[in-house]
Amino acid sequence: MRQVVLDTETTGLEQKLGHRVIEVGCVELVNRRRTTRTLHHYLQPDRDIDPGAQEVHGISIDMLQGKPRFSEIAEEFLGFVAGAELVIHNAEFDVGFLNAELRRTGREPASVTAVCTVVDTLALARRLHPGQRNSLDALCKRYSIDNSGREHHGALLDAELLADVYLAMTGGQATLSLDRNSPEPGGQVAAPRQVDRTGLELRVIQATAEELLEHERQLQLIDKASQGKTLWRSCP
Repeated sequence: MRQVVLDTETTGLEQKLGHRVIEVGCVELVNRRRTTRTLHHYLQPDRDIDPGAQEVHGISIDMLQGKPRFSEIAEEFLGFVAGAELVIHNAEFDVGFLNAELRRTGREPASVTAVCTVVDTLALARRLHPGQRNSLDALCKRYSIDNSGREHHGALLDAELLADVYLAMTGGQATLSLDRNSPEPGGQVAAPRQVDRTGLELRVIQATAEELLEHERQLQLIDKASQGKTLWRSCP
């Protein structure tokens, strides 16, 4: 299973108003383990950067002089993410900007989702922690991930942090309590436990065609026994 954790920085918040991507950072995961492969580029936007955006990421227009335009790295970018599952925090924002950049190049495909699928970790965090703050900083704190070097937002740094957050969020139950924030004896709140995966080789075993056929036969038997009331046949 190949995943690419992705983040971007932009000149502003509205791609429909002509704002552009000025930094893209990608980190590769294979079978839920970080590899050494990354993709990182600063990009020339051919427009000014909003002061509010610059306060967030600390990137000035002077820093981008001589950097490539998105059209120059589009083929490399699409090649890196093709066939992967993209892991993005607030995916609608990043995908919208990336699609706008791809449309400007005039090349096909003009959509990220034409070459890969997308998982939105913000939506996942909101399901896991309803009513709580689910920014990247808040999640780093919740899952005890060191983000002390995050003075400004940065696409590659944030992708690296998000990779750790995603693995922690989807790594299985860390406590027997049904409520992560339920107090332990003595009134202390249970802290999330970190799983040490150092040296762990996770095998991904795909079902054979025969096994898939047998599984479908069993589902049909259960469906028949319940007189068609099985939920997996009726849910979209």
